[in-house]
Amino acid sequence: MANSLNKVTLIGNIGRDPEVRSFQNGSKVCNLSLATSERWKDKETNEPKEKTEWHRIVIFNDKLVEIIEKYIHKGSKVYVEGQLETRKWTDSSGTEKYSTEVVLRPYRGEIIFLDSKSEVDDSSSNVIEEDNVSSSKIENESSNNSVEELASDLDDDIPF
Repeated sequence: MANSLNKVTLIGNIGRDPEVRSFQNGSKVCNLSLATSERWKDKETNEPKEKTEWHRIVIFNDKLVEIIEKYIHKGSKVYVEGQLETRKWTDSSGTEKYSTEVVLRPYRGEIIFLDSKSEVDDSSSNVIEEDNVSSSKIENESSNNSVEELASDLDDDIPF
């Protein structure tokens, strides 16, 4: 299908600290658990109701994983943009299982930290994006010097 779109946008809170693993080739993967909630009042009883959905987020970008390890923790509010992917595997009893995840790959995904600076420990940046133009773009509301320092830590080899 040439005319299709696989894009997921979520805003929610991290349910547990990020789980980071390394592959044999040295690259990293980060798994996040993201909760999104919907609130409303029951029309009959006028009681407040809430429904929470849990989403699996998988990040296959070493630069983003490094930053997430430093600044994201349980309870952090984030904006995530990625695409849905379904994995199939066989468990130890031989049963086939499926798992659908929101995946952020290099140049295809975005994560924005929505917590205020006081809520993020020693953070000088609250926005991290990935797009087709740059592999890690960091924005800062307060000063460009902080951005330059953090960007130099990323060791990007972007020619522009």
